[in-house]
Amino acid sequence: MSEEFGKEYWEERYRGHTAVWSRRPNPQLVAEAGELSPGTALDAGCGEGADAIWLASRGWRVTAVDIASAALRRAREQADTFGADVTSRIDWVPADLTSWTPTGEHFDLVSAHYIHVAASREALSREALQRRLAASVAPGGTLLIVGHHPTDPHTSALRASAPEMFFTAEEVAGSLDPDRWDIAVAETRTRSVTDHDGHEITIRDAVLRASKRPSQPDAATP
Repeated sequence: MSEEFGKEYWEERYRGHTAVWSRRPNPQLVAEAGELSPGTALDAGCGEGADAIWLASRGWRVTAVDIASAALRRAREQADTFGADVTSRIDWVPADLTSWTPTGEHFDLVSAHYIHVAASREALSREALQRRLAASVAPGGTLLIVGHHPTDPHTSALRASAPEMFFTAEEVAGSLDPDRWDIAVAETRTRSVTDHDGHEITIRDAVLRASKRPSQPDAATP
């Protein structure tokens, strides 16, 4: 993938006057996290904040990270319309996820949807970022990764220029240590949505939800 998905690209994308996204939470987040008990959450690549706001409104304490300050500004403005009960539960963090690490903190939920990563160096690869996100999950916590499936018809043009951005849920599941993770969902889901021009389009998502096994106490010394 080219460097077009770096900070300058996203700042320019979010500087416009209209919303880039729908301002609704991602449907796979609603489906997979709706029954989880609220705790601490990392919204990785939060964009305009719809997922973070949805989580906070359900009682989660959210760390919402995005590379674009313009996106975070929009997210704060949108969160303000929900009142202090929501805004007080969200920390907005301007940071590049490929180099940012939460100091001494792990999360009960780590959620990442459609993250675009420039892959010009191994340290910035999608796989490396997914490993970093998995490492940020607390024992007993949940990892939710959603992305464009390689057969997604809506993003065929992007797939031609940036094939490394696409993955299957099974590929992500296979990268997790089976001794530490339980795979709850690893599948492809197809859904229909209406785009900004009113056209109905088909989207095919790769959905991975996994639970990190609780830490086991050390065996008693005989």
